[in-house]
Amino acid sequence: MTSKRSRSPLPQVLRDRNAGIYLTGVVVSGFGTAALWLAAGVWVKDLTGSDGLAALCQLAMWAPVLAGPALGTLADRVRRKPLLIGVNLLLAALLPALFAVDSADRVWLVLAVLFVYGTAGVVHDAAESALVASAVDARLLGDFNGLRMTATEGMKLLAPLAGAGLYAAYGGPGVALLDALTFVLATGVYAALRVREETPAPPASGWRAQTAEGARYLWGRPRLRLLVLAGGATMLCSGINGALVYAVVDGLGRSPAYAGVLAAAQGAGTVVAGLVSGPALRRLGAVRFAVYGSALAAVAAALRAVPSDAVAVVGSAVHGVGLPCALIAAMTAVQRETPGPLLGRAAATANTLLFAPTVAGLALGAGMVELAGPRLLLPALGAVWLTALAALARRGREARDAEAYREGDRRREGDGGGQPPPGSRTAHPPASADRTADRSSSDANPA
Repeated sequence: MTSKRSRSPLPQVLRDRNAGIYLTGVVVSGFGTAALWLAAGVWVKDLTGSDGLAALCQLAMWAPVLAGPALGTLADRVRRKPLLIGVNLLLAALLPALFAVDSADRVWLVLAVLFVYGTAGVVHDAAESALVASAVDARLLGDFNGLRMTATEGMKLLAPLAGAGLYAAYGGPGVALLDALTFVLATGVYAALRVREETPAPPASGWRAQTAEGARYLWGRPRLRLLVLAGGATMLCSGINGALVYAVVDGLGRSPAYAGVLAAAQGAGTVVAGLVSGPALRRLGAVRFAVYGSALAAVAAALRAVPSDAVAVVGSAVHGVGLPCALIAAMTAVQRETPGPLLGRAAATANTLLFAPTVAGLALGAGMVELAGPRLLLPALGAVWLTALAALARRGREARDAEAYREGDRRREGDGGGQPPPGSRTAHPPASADRTADRSSSDANPA
């Protein structure tokens, strides 16, 4: 039975009741979110004619990620399932406010709603990450996170088309109504989860101190710190790469709409990455999986400098395969290795460190593309990206060797004379099978 599980993990994930319910909720709410993501910018552009205000729609949804550590603390102060349900109901009740937007002087309402939307999304993600870790078998977390990525990216391929059609037919309020309905449906889905949660004990410290605990925990674990830094560096470079997409399209002699073809190819690659991530994590270990995937994305980004349609499309697909690896590896490790009472804060902090660099990368890329074209910038980006990964991989091997050395010292002390000293306590409890399975021996040499 064990060998069968290792050969076919994905069907096992789909047969897990809670995992299936979570994935259904991701698909339902993700469809509405992806539709609104596109329609909001188009709506503001139509009302105002301003590209800057349209771009602010994306910023309004991304900005709350910067407050992730503080917002994630809420997920550790209350039970997570009721919090998920409450966030979905809040968004379902909030979105109809957009029905009042019918002129340029009410665009502020769109931006305000999107800001609250993004804030609620940060809390939702923290609560979901923490609840998933307790509701889904730890051995299946890598497979689950990969399938979650596949579901999310699949919605990004389909939902924008549906949102564009709905916007053309009924305008922005029609898309807002669709999104509100998906949150109502997601509320019913999450209500069907079967989990037992204890009410968290009253906090012994203030909000700021609790928030700092999550960050200190992540930073104090060398392996988690390495994986989160690798993911953040990957997203920084990916943001720079993303800012150059229209310059790449110009170099191909195509219209700006061709960027949609490249985005679809990247999304298809991400879907593939999600399907294979669980087995790859078990085979390679988290650090190797993250480094190899990021290196694949770096090479693909450099190849986009070649003025060829075929190379651009294939490179985008390969980039989509490699890019999620560091994210999946980091979040799976955080879920497996963080104590439950800390997991909401730690997951939200990790999300901030992983995704906030994307914004900086987009801004940096937008400035650099005015100074040099993609044929120079993309190969340089690939080289810098690979150099950073090599440094992180070296740090990973050093951390692994140091941990092995400390573990050897602990064993020698415990074995001296056949018995530990009277009254002594075991310095390090035996690791569970679930956790040691993720720490494969391949992590010792991630480069």
